[in-house]
Amino acid sequence: MNEIFQHRIKVLFQHCDPAGIVFYPRYFEMVNQTVEEWHDSGLHHSFSKMHMESGHGVPTVSIGAEFTAPSKMGDVLTWSLSVLRLGRTSAHLSVKARCGDQLRMTATPVLVYVHMGSGRPVPWPEDIRSRMSNYLDAGAKLPD
Repeated sequence: MNEIFQHRIKVLFQHCDPAGIVFYPRYFEMVNQTVEEWHDSGLHHSFSKMHMESGHGVPTVSIGAEFTAPSKMGDVLTWSLSVLRLGRTSAHLSVKARCGDQLRMTATPVLVYVHMGSGRPVPWPEDIRSRMSNYLDAGAKLPD
């Protein structure tokens, strides 16, 4: 099954520069919000419990971005997330923001599951990895 996680974020004054358009670093905050929402709602794996109780985390180790059209205060962006590649300890994601049919921004974060004490990568727990695989993009690959 190839699901796409989606949620919506309204562009607020706090997101904008003096021209009234989203200041590009704020998009990265919205990308992170999308990843957190996906963990909580899509994976049923509390982001806060993972970080605060289980001693694990998912730092972003790499991210690419393309800004295709400006977003303005009051726009409601639909954010979508899919998994491009799922490794033993990492996940390559595609996160897109649209306003209506118009693509506004695409990000490609890479997350790594780590033990917070050592900071070293550890394998995804099998239950989480299994739920993540439901979001694999149709063209995505699992490692050999």
